[in-house]
Formats: sequence, structure tokens, C-alpha cells
Amino acid sequence: MVGGRSVDLCPTVAVKVFSAGTAGCVADLVTFPLDTAKVRLQVQGESRPSLDGSRMKYRGVFGTMFTMVRTEGPRSLYSGLVAGLHRQMSFASVRIGLYDSMKQLYTRGSENAGIGTRLLAGSTTGAMAVAFAQPTDVVKVRFQAQVRLPESDSLKRYSSTMDAYKTIAREEGIRGLWKDNMPCHFTAAFAAGFCTTVVASPVDVVKTRFMNSVPGQYSGAANCAFTMLIKEGPTSFYKGFVPSFLRLVSWNIVMFVSYEQIKRAVMTFQQPRNSY
Repeated sequence: MVGGRSVDLCPTVAVKVFSAGTAGCVADLVTFPLDTAKVRLQVQGESRPSLDGSRMKYRGVFGTMFTMVRTEGPRSLYSGLVAGLHRQMSFASVRIGLYDSMKQLYTRGSENAGIGTRLLAGSTTGAMAVAFAQPTDVVKVRFQAQVRLPESDSLKRYSSTMDAYKTIAREEGIRGLWKDNMPCHFTAAFAAGFCTTVVASPVDVVKTRFMNSVPGQYSGAANCAFTMLIKEGPTSFYKGFVPSFLRLVSWNIVMFVSYEQIKRAVMTFQQPRNSY
């Protein structure tokens, strides 16, 4: 206590990293069904079996979720959740938790950071986060795209999250876990979410298709995009637009609200210990 008042503590890097990762997990728990519906819509039409009746047809975000629940059970909406939580603990914790530290590094401790410095700090932590989280994102997408029919296990590619990590590394090499990726309060979340989805959706669809592909299906991300354009047309790059937008907006709202609350709770827990 100083002068009868508790000392305001500045959150440490560890507190920010922990709070950001935990908040990212909370946001994923809330929005994961939307993300799964987005992936299913994005990969739909990629493979065309000889019998049209043998493939599932998804229509719209809620239609996709309803079809998945009806044919695969409610748990299918959370397929890949473990890898998703792995991703948030390694992605959000770095991208958001280290942002302030990176910004101060570039300004040499000054609190006056211009837009250029902020962009540089954001780009740096974003690149670091992608490097750390890329394997988890690949596994998450593979599980979300995997159709699980109750009467048959023949379509399962992986039996568990750890099996997916090991199988991909064994069959596709360590590089298979680092396939191309481009990671991309309320009013700001809607505006930023819409603009981001419009710009990033084509890249996100190609990323999903490429991550979900078997070895040799595409020679690279560019070949994947070209194949989509030729076989399915330009509109294929905006498959899953609505769930992608809804997920991005809701994820950012939940994440940043949770981040502030978790950070405040950790600081409140630490404050009595530092007041003596």
C-alpha cells in the first residue's frame, strides 16, 4: 500500500501472453462451429465422386451446421477443437501477448509509436505467431474437413489429434505441417471483419483446400488456386464467406473482451502480493 492506495501494476509480458492465449481459447470455444461450417463449405465441390448422391451437400452456414448435426452428430461441429485450442495458445499468445513488447522494442522504450511502428510490430508478431502455430492450424483444418459418419469409420483420416501430428509428419514430412497459411469492440469488429473477409476470403479458401489436400493433389498454393478457378469458377474463392465473416466478428468480440477481463483478474490476484 502506498499512501493508503493500492499500487497499480503494469501487466508483465507473461501476464499478457497467458491472458491472450486463454482469451483466444475462450473465443474459439464460442465460435468453433462457425469455423467448422466455413471449412466444410470451402472444401465442398473439390472432390466429385461418380455418384452425386454419395456426397453431402451443404447450403449456407446454418444449413451446413444442421446437416452436420443430423448426419454426424453434434460433436462434429467441434471436430478439431483440441488442435484449435493448441493453435490459440501458440498463436494468440504470441500475436497479441507480445505486441506491446515488440512495439516498445522498435520505439526503444518510447510510448509514442507511429502507425508505421505499429504495423511493423503487428507484422512481426503475426509472422512469429504463424511460424509457431502453423502445424496446429493444418491439423485443425484436416479434422474440420473430415466427415464422420456414425455407421462407418472408413472416411476417418486420423484417429486423434496427436495421431494427426505424427501421421502428417511421417507421410508428408515436417514441411507438411507448415503448408501455406495467411492468417489474416463491436462496431470495429463488424467493420474490420467485413473488410478482412472480403480481402482475405480467397486466400483463406485456397489455404483450407491446400492444407486439406493429400500429397500430390496440388503442386503448390498457386496451382490449387488455378485448379479452383478452372474447375469451379471465380465464385469458389468466396465459399464459406458468411460463416467466415460471422466467425471473425464474433471471435474478435469474445477474444478482446475476454482478454481484458482475464488480464484484469490476473493483475487483481497479483496485486495483494505486491502491496506489502
